[in-house]
Amino acid sequence: MQSASVQKEVSENPQPAAPVQPAVVPAPEPSRMMAVPALAAKATRGRLAPGFAAKLNLLVDLFLVVGALLGSTLLMGHKLQVGNLDLWLLLGMAGLGWLLLGTALCLYDPRFSDRAPLDDLALVSITVVSITFMLYLERLLIAGGYPVVALTFFPLLLWGSVVGLRHFVFRRLAVREEPIDEALILGLGAMGRLTGEHLAEHGRRRVTGYLAFGSEKVNPNSPQPLLGKVEQLEEVLCRVPVDVVYISGNVQKHGVEMQAAIKLCERFGIPFALPAHPFRMDRARPEHNHAVSDGYLHFVSYQPRPHQMAIKRLFDIISSAAGLLVLSPLLISVAVGIKLTSRGPIFFKQKRVGLHGKPFDMLKFRSMVVNAEELRAKLEALNEQSGPVFKIKNDPRITSIGRFIRKYSIDELPQLLNVLRGEMSVVGPRPPLPKEVEKYAAWQRRRLSVRPGLTCIWQVSGRNQISFEEWMYLDMQYIDNWTLLTDLGLILKTVPVVITGNGAS
Repeated sequence: MQSASVQKEVSENPQPAAPVQPAVVPAPEPSRMMAVPALAAKATRGRLAPGFAAKLNLLVDLFLVVGALLGSTLLMGHKLQVGNLDLWLLLGMAGLGWLLLGTALCLYDPRFSDRAPLDDLALVSITVVSITFMLYLERLLIAGGYPVVALTFFPLLLWGSVVGLRHFVFRRLAVREEPIDEALILGLGAMGRLTGEHLAEHGRRRVTGYLAFGSEKVNPNSPQPLLGKVEQLEEVLCRVPVDVVYISGNVQKHGVEMQAAIKLCERFGIPFALPAHPFRMDRARPEHNHAVSDGYLHFVSYQPRPHQMAIKRLFDIISSAAGLLVLSPLLISVAVGIKLTSRGPIFFKQKRVGLHGKPFDMLKFRSMVVNAEELRAKLEALNEQSGPVFKIKNDPRITSIGRFIRKYSIDELPQLLNVLRGEMSVVGPRPPLPKEVEKYAAWQRRRLSVRPGLTCIWQVSGRNQISFEEWMYLDMQYIDNWTLLTDLGLILKTVPVVITGNGAS
């Protein structure tokens, strides 16, 4: 069950490549390299959190939908029948319809302010017309035209208020947000420097650092922070979380190094960008502006499906919130049981590696003794899993209640909070430990190119009964062939596996 692309990657990269020693620029210390994002974050202190404007915009627009319906009814001289259940059902349907359609159209993408104003206006107009048409159908076909609300002024009121606030408030508010992504720039020449200035000016991506091509000389005027040479790219990517790599080189001078960087980004699954033109231009514009809006052609290692990804994120939010609410009696019962049967906290907070190598705190119900991490070193010889993963079938560190909740994956339920916060997804490769990632081969790091999840192919394929290599193959297949139907199928397969505890230890 191995895809051809995965087999090719394994044959080309059977072992992790050893870090290349720098020829001119000393290799930065790990502590210094990891401190780069922290220093950049300090520089942007006081700015809004990434995605804040889009989330606030969505919340306000839902209120505007309700307000436009009620306002249209009052303007037509109708009385509001507050006690009428049909009114509340209609308001709820309008709000849910707006939420679903807005998500499908990526209307509230965190980068919506980068969209051209006319394109944004078109998307809002399509959403308003669609919701109005849906409500008219509901009134005519289901409610028989009963005037619980009047829709005459609804589209005009909604369109005007949404467009006005979005253009004059939320698009400007988004400019004050901290950068969403971390960018690494290869090249210290004019293209590299101007790229860094462009990203800093627009504020949507923070420059983590620069790497110099072999023929480029380093001097006091070189852009900072300088992390080393391009030949050290693999070492840097293993240490510093990066969302995109800008390969700002000259094909005639740096063609070999640029090609090597492309291959490495492909193996890591990290998006990269190549110059669309050999020169930067101030006034000249390409005929098809959207493709090269920043002067680069952008590439990813998987088929982009932005609308399906937006629906996936909406599903994550709704399902995790609903899950926490419905399962609250079980969650409370388990929390009480843990507290009464063993010493220590209820939750276990562990550092895991997320999207593009960014660390986050993953939550679990504590199923082991308090000093479990310290005891692991003494049990390494008993590890029953191949590769960097540590698993023991009868782990002596597990508590009495811990064995039960681990068998049925109940200990994983607090991760619904991680899903709600956007650190995880319902479906995706399981988030690895930092120590495990350090031992990954380059091709295995590609599993970090997607958001980690609660369940995945490994979860329904035997879990601890399959080897590490097979685990990695399954994750690569998921990444290469992902669709919404794939996620739905894995969710349906997960239910019986969790109920029976198959493959767990």
